[in-house]
Amino acid sequence: MNKKDIAEIRKSFKLETDLLKITEIYNVYIKQESSEIFHEESRSFTMLDREQQELFLANFKKVLGGKLDQKLFEVKFQRPEEGQEDHTQHLLYGGLHADDAAKWQEDMQKMALKMVEDKQYDKDMVITFIRGTYFKTTKRQPDETEVNMRDEVYTTPFILCSMNQTELPKSSLVFDFIEKEFKSNMMADPVIKLASPIGGFLFPSFTDNSADVNHILYSAGKANKPDFQFIENVLNGDEIMTAEEDKAVFEEIVKSIIGEEVNSKTLANVYDEINSLLEVADDDENDEDSTPTLDTKEVERVLKASGIKDVSTEKVERAFQNVVEDKAYEMKASHIIPSYTSKSIKINTKVAEIKIGPQDLRYVKEVNYNGKRCILIEVEEDTIIEGFKLLAEEELE
Repeated sequence: MNKKDIAEIRKSFKLETDLLKITEIYNVYIKQESSEIFHEESRSFTMLDREQQELFLANFKKVLGGKLDQKLFEVKFQRPEEGQEDHTQHLLYGGLHADDAAKWQEDMQKMALKMVEDKQYDKDMVITFIRGTYFKTTKRQPDETEVNMRDEVYTTPFILCSMNQTELPKSSLVFDFIEKEFKSNMMADPVIKLASPIGGFLFPSFTDNSADVNHILYSAGKANKPDFQFIENVLNGDEIMTAEEDKAVFEEIVKSIIGEEVNSKTLANVYDEINSLLEVADDDENDEDSTPTLDTKEVERVLKASGIKDVSTEKVERAFQNVVEDKAYEMKASHIIPSYTSKSIKINTKVAEIKIGPQDLRYVKEVNYNGKRCILIEVEEDTIIEGFKLLAEEELE
């Protein structure tokens, strides 16, 4: 899935839409001290009152919120072992195509039990499963009307899971208008924290407007903090790399090739070369799912184009082998460079924190001034501090 696919299905989670239909919802309540189902409830989603529907729809949108490879991860299923009946891919596929609600509930119950048997949670949990159908309109032709667009759609059945913690409400003081007196409010019913799900997933993944049952879209509770144990043991998925880890791998590979030190101009050139790959991919209308990656050959090209000397194929391959033990490893270009649309680079010093964009990095230098190390920032206009124009100091020697 790409970010456009996710954004489109995410915005379809709303009432009164004909692009997404939720048929069933299955809720499971798990007590903190046990690994068993305390209560379960399976209903038609349309039978919920409007307020409950709105709360759940907002929760489902939260599950699908966040950036790819930071909070959302497309995970490939491991091959099931012979005789493995509880493999997640089989359970979800069976539940997705179950002819009756009882079979759907049975498969989702097995999924819920896999979740709680794998990990002891520190709070009561509510696990919610929904089954529905997502309709995506085909690309609109110049001579088509809005009505024509809905005549032909891609249809994808799906299952979405949301995992939510509960908390007991705090006691409070209230005023009773009928009795005209102050009272303490001691509510004991746990509150389900639908506004902040701690995890979830969407099955199947979508590729080229068709279902990809060999992949599942996993949602982490926090960015760059996926639950690897959950991915492996519950989802039965292959190992993943976060964007943060990819960036760290790239930095270690470059350090292994050129050393620990680099000047700002060279680093800016490296970022510019990688950013140009992303710009070309964004401009390619015929390849929406294209994700530029950097392998050994591309890293060698980027470093040479950035003006770095003494870079060879052997050095680059050896660096890949040393850092990730895999000369065929590929890193996503979007993971490696800071954002070009914001001041995403932070320069922290003892006296100040400076924020700049990657394209302006070449205007920052470290220099020696009067025997002291200083940061020099090239400017093209007057520098104003608290309304005063800064007076130019003596020239650096």
